[in-house]
Parts: sequence; C-alpha cells; structure tokens
Amino acid sequence: NPLHTPDGDEQFRPMNVVQIILESNSLEYYGRGFTPFLDSLMNESLTCGHTFANGRISIDAMASVLSSIPRMGESFILTPSALNPISSAAGELAKNKGYHTAFFHGAQENSMGFKAYSHSVGYQEYYGRESYGNDDDFDGHWSIWDEEFLQFFAQKMNSFPQPFATAVFTATSHHPYVIPERYATIFEEGPLPIHKCVAYTDMAVRRFFETASAMPWYDNTLFVICADHTNIVEIPEYGTEAGRYKVPIMFYTPDGTLKKRLEGTMQQIDIMPTILGLLDYDLPYIAFGNDLTDTPSEKSFAVGCNNGVFHLFKDGYLLMFDGENPVALYSYATDRMLEDNLLGKVDCENNLLLLKSVIQQYMERMTAADGLSL
Repeated sequence: NPLHTPDGDEQFRPMNVVQIILESNSLEYYGRGFTPFLDSLMNESLTCGHTFANGRISIDAMASVLSSIPRMGESFILTPSALNPISSAAGELAKNKGYHTAFFHGAQENSMGFKAYSHSVGYQEYYGRESYGNDDDFDGHWSIWDEEFLQFFAQKMNSFPQPFATAVFTATSHHPYVIPERYATIFEEGPLPIHKCVAYTDMAVRRFFETASAMPWYDNTLFVICADHTNIVEIPEYGTEAGRYKVPIMFYTPDGTLKKRLEGTMQQIDIMPTILGLLDYDLPYIAFGNDLTDTPSEKSFAVGCNNGVFHLFKDGYLLMFDGENPVALYSYATDRMLEDNLLGKVDCENNLLLLKSVIQQYMERMTAADGLSL
C-alpha cells in the first residue's frame, strides 16, 4: 500500500535536507580509486548491501528519487499521469512544515524537463545555468562544470532561511565525457572515458562538503547522495539485468548517527519515505517505496521495468515477469552473470505476488484522476 500513515508518536525534527543526484554514477566505479571521497562518505552513512535504481534514464530518476515513483512501463514523466497531483519529500515539507525548497541543475533551465517537474512536486525555486550567470564555467556541451556549480549550490543555500530542502543534479559525467583542461593530468583516462569524469565529480563533491561544513546550517542537515542511473560498463557483471541497476545510495549526517549498513535491499523510491522517516514526519503521504528506518530487511525490495519486462529484486533473487508469466529467476547475489535460471527449481510465488501487487497499485493509481493524492 503506497499510502504511508505515520503513527505520530514522535516529535518532528526540522532538519535541513540536501539531496545530491549524481549523473551516470554506477556502483561499478566504487572502491577502485575513482571515488575516494564518496567511498569514505559511504562508510560513514546509512546504506545497504544491495542498492538499485528504478530506471535507466535521468527523467526516471527524477520521479523515483524525488517522488518515490518507479518506472513501470514507460517513463512516468512522459505519461498523462504526471499531470496528477504529485509530491516529493521537499513538497511535503514545504506544504506542511514551512520549508524553503529549491532545485539546482547546471544545464539550461528547461533542459530535460527538470524545472517543470521540480516545480510540480513542490520545489519553489529553480537554479540553472542562467541563474549561475557566468558562462566562463560552461563546459561547452552540457552544463556548468560540477565543481563550480556545487560551490554555487553551497553558497546559495547559505542565503536560505532554515529549515530548507534542496536537491542538485550533477552533469559533468555525461557524454561526451570531458573535464576542465586544468585537470587533464590529474584525472587521467581510465579504462573507460567516463572514469576521469567520475573522479572529477568525486573531487567536486568533496570540495562541496568542505565548503558546506563551514556553513551554519551544516550540522543540522541530512544529506542524501545517490545516482540517477548507471552508464557504460567495463566489468561484465554490471552489464547484466541486475548489474545495470546497481547505483550508490547513502544517507549521511555530520554527527555520525546514521553510520550503518542495512541488510536487504534499497532502491531509489525508498529515498523519499526514508527522509520523512528520519525526520519523524507525522502526516500521511503517498510513496511507492519503503521507509527503511521502519522496514524489516526481509520486507525490503526493488522494482522496475525494462523493455516490457517487470523485475523484482528481493532476498538475493531477481524475478522477471512479462505481465502474464514469470520468465526468469536468478540468484543475483551469487550468480553474478545470471547464467542459471532457477524458475521451476526455487519457489518464487510470494515474490511474484508482491511484484503483481506493486504493478496493480501503480496502474490503478496512474489511471485514477486523484491516484497520487490523499
């Protein structure tokens, strides 16, 4: 049931919320020297052994990360259902708790539909390339360089009244995979052209945290870092139907109280309810994911859909379902190349019922005029 109804026993905690969505940032790149800062931050954060995206493109991530809406067929943002009343963690906090909210992306303002979507889900302000106001820092292809734009992001938040909820979407690790010339000998070409961009963005995020840590709002802030989707693959297991969804997701607070590695599964659509859970948000809201602060690991899962085939990650298994029948079952945790189809050998009935129930709730709410409102 995507209707979340908190018990209201806890006192709401008015922390700032800062979400950093990393462009094209696969778990494949972690622990290999490309992401030293993010590796260290993950070790100090709330994360999970298995962390998944709910889609394969950036507009899918906007709905999943911000609004807890997975891709179940075509991209949600491209459907008529996107005109329904929808929210986000920031939208809930703005509407009901008086938060100041803003979304940041260093590309041109109407790029990717980010501005329209962020406004529709409760972000009051939008800052893009035009707001940055200095095209000397434009990469010549796509956006303002991540390093400069993340500094702009930090400084701008310093002018906001607290509490605030913000999100920034990075851009440099995007085709054609270029970085500033001054870093050409520092972040050298790896086996893949994206590796130098991933390393550059890791440095940019580190510099953002160095700047933010001196700000008066820093200690009272929940930081959420995740990727929008994966990208080009070097290690074969990340090219499988499981590996192509493996992205980093982490929740961090400067006081270290969130340092924990959960068992089970974490997905992008768990971000919104988990943020609201960590703040002890006390009002009902709609989210297709789980509040991982209040969900046993055995009930955690991840869902999605690719080329008309639905999938469910749960208990170390990947179940694939074509809308009529299950078509594959793999132990993705041990069979990393997905070579042994266990369908008919391992009982998957409970997982199939769960997947069908998610699809049913999604489809019914998408076709109802008020399906995403309370």
